[in-house]
Amino acid sequence: MVERPAKRVLTGPDLKAFYKALSNPVRRDILSYLGEHGEANSTSVAKALGESTGTTSYHLRKLADLKLIAEIEERSTGRERWWKSLMTDIFTPPGMDLTADEREAAVKIGALKMTHDLNLVVSAYAGYDSSAGWNQIHRSGLRMTKEQVASFTEEYRTLLSKYLTEPGEHPPDSRHMAVRLVVVPDEGPRPTLPTAQDDDQHPDPDHRAEPR
Repeated sequence: MVERPAKRVLTGPDLKAFYKALSNPVRRDILSYLGEHGEANSTSVAKALGESTGTTSYHLRKLADLKLIAEIEERSTGRERWWKSLMTDIFTPPGMDLTADEREAAVKIGALKMTHDLNLVVSAYAGYDSSAGWNQIHRSGLRMTKEQVASFTEEYRTLLSKYLTEPGEHPPDSRHMAVRLVVVPDEGPRPTLPTAQDDDQHPDPDHRAEPR
């Protein structure tokens, strides 16, 4: 089992820089490439992404500034610099004191992630029958205390680490799997259910009440 990624708190001043990094498609592709292959230089990344080496070199340095990747100094010679992915659990805790610009960046980062996650959900349902078991969808609800929620989340992270592999050392028959966990109180308003009287008013057996 691979050691669990270190936790890293994303502080206020870093939020704008992270948003700039995540909103750039080349930088997202570089992070994905290094996460898959483990190590690379600007030439190999440029070839894989169809970009110039100058472009990939620039973005690699910017990602290193954010400590999302790191240079492999023992492999770097002259102008050929090698880089590796840093497996880090990055998060922003609630209640952090942020400026207006930092708060805006945090919201935009959340929107970027949510757009990606919504696309994943749509793909999961659309391809569920044809996925041959690769697409797994599970929904549940239960009552927990705040302490139990924290314990549940910690156990979930421990479970993930059981299946974690180092970049570049993934099993040959493996695929990159998107795994998401959302734990949130479900106490909002419920759709109004039809009553017996409502059913009597619609004798048509094909009638279905739509939630309001």
